[in-house]
Amino acid sequence: IDINSIEILEQLGKGQYGIVNRGMYLGKIEVAIKTMTIGALEDDFIEEAFTMTNLQHDNLVKLYGVCTKTSPIRIVTEYLKNGSLLLYLQKHKQRFIFNVDSLVEMCIEVARGMTYLEQNKIIHRDLAARNCLVDEKGLVKVGDFGLARYVLDNEYISSKGTKFPVRWASPEIIMHSMFSSKSDVWAYGVLVWEIFTCGQLPYGPRKNVDIANEISKGSLNLERPPLSCEVTYNIMKSCWKMVSGRWGEDGKI
Repeated sequence: IDINSIEILEQLGKGQYGIVNRGMYLGKIEVAIKTMTIGALEDDFIEEAFTMTNLQHDNLVKLYGVCTKTSPIRIVTEYLKNGSLLLYLQKHKQRFIFNVDSLVEMCIEVARGMTYLEQNKIIHRDLAARNCLVDEKGLVKVGDFGLARYVLDNEYISSKGTKFPVRWASPEIIMHSMFSSKSDVWAYGVLVWEIFTCGQLPYGPRKNVDIANEISKGSLNLERPPLSCEVTYNIMKSCWKMVSGRWGEDGKI
């Protein structure tokens, strides 16, 4: 995308991928513009970004393109008025306590987006409520897919040169730095837990290093949220037990 085709407006927030502003694209399309603060995003990132622009699904945040000819790199995506799923859950907690069905629908919408990503051989690597967005109708869309391998941030514990969000990480990531659709399934289980707690922090005030040690031993579990029935909690637990879990076709997720 030509830098001259976008207009950067007010700042919306700052995340692990950089500063996010609202903006306009081609003078008429409302967009979100991420100004990357990651350092050197080289050719492999740009190539992957072009691949992502071809992904089209109702439950994925649309990527319009990337401004690559100026520094810093800017990523241009669709703008979703209700912001991150994490803040949306926290803000409307009282409403969701009396409408658990809407929480179930959110989980289904994320699963649909993730199924599509897996079908297109894309590993998210950082699936969490903070990286999903909500449109004006309450539809949840998965965002920031594929970006996690390029982030440098203190929230990401380093293992063999790989950084990852430990509270959403599977034992394979913690012990072997192995990312796959299976590790996305694990993170999805944690995301469902986030949804049914209306945006609580997984594992609470524990230190990241302690969490990583216990997850790698298989001795740490998230308790059933009060809003979750046993069936939903069993789905979460199945995400954390899967050895060969897949999205989609078998219907399990």
